[in-house]
Amino acid sequence: MSIRLGAVAFLNARPLAVPLESSQTFELSYSVPSACAAELREGRIDVGLIPSIDYARSRDPYYIVPQVAIASCGEVLTVRLFYRGALDQVTRVALDLNSLTSVALVRILLREKYRLDPEFVDAPPDLEGMLERAEAALLIGDPVFRHLDTAIASLDLGREWTEWTGHPFVFAFWAGREGVLSPARTRQLVQAGRAGREQIAAIARTFEREYPGSIELYERYLREHIHFDLGEAELTGLRQFYSLAHEHGLIEAVPELRFYDMAS
Repeated sequence: MSIRLGAVAFLNARPLAVPLESSQTFELSYSVPSACAAELREGRIDVGLIPSIDYARSRDPYYIVPQVAIASCGEVLTVRLFYRGALDQVTRVALDLNSLTSVALVRILLREKYRLDPEFVDAPPDLEGMLERAEAALLIGDPVFRHLDTAIASLDLGREWTEWTGHPFVFAFWAGREGVLSPARTRQLVQAGRAGREQIAAIARTFEREYPGSIELYERYLREHIHFDLGEAELTGLRQFYSLAHEHGLIEAVPELRFYDMAS
């Protein structure tokens, strides 16, 4: 019986997902981060590449596939807070409806690092429309690429986090309910993540045909800005994120980190 696997459709997830597209073990589907979280929560998929904040919010205890994630250690490029005027004058922020983790991250950074407590409003991921509703806009994922050269000021939230804490930031990882993945299937997901890193050049070429732009940018993004490891450094950053999210009332409790077993 195949495992229903929900992956994020953004470029940053493709090295983890593309090697699984021809798998007989996994039935793969794609969606945006917030939808992927909802699909797992509602039981429409068995394992999802979910926003890290949703792991802490789930009423059912999730388990994490070890060793692989979507993370950054410094500039991430595609998680940005765009703003007009002076940052310290921002009173309203439009939040990308596709985002969950980055929404929590921007709230924490604005309060902790910049001592700002603006009003937050949800909005479709259209930068121009968002900035008509608010002085600042959080935009994530592939739509950011077309705005990297804009004259509008922005904060890269991956860089902001690492400069402030000294740690990587974990945006997403594979997770599901207890017992859904055997050790063998857990190893398949880990091995697929490693295989995908060897296919980055091809993944960038394919993405450019779907999303016209610079192949060089897309390849550099996957090699230099996105990290796919979930090691001790990333787990330290993840635990600090959960601790801060709890302090700010964004999650009810700091969750225990539970992992699927990879042992035979």
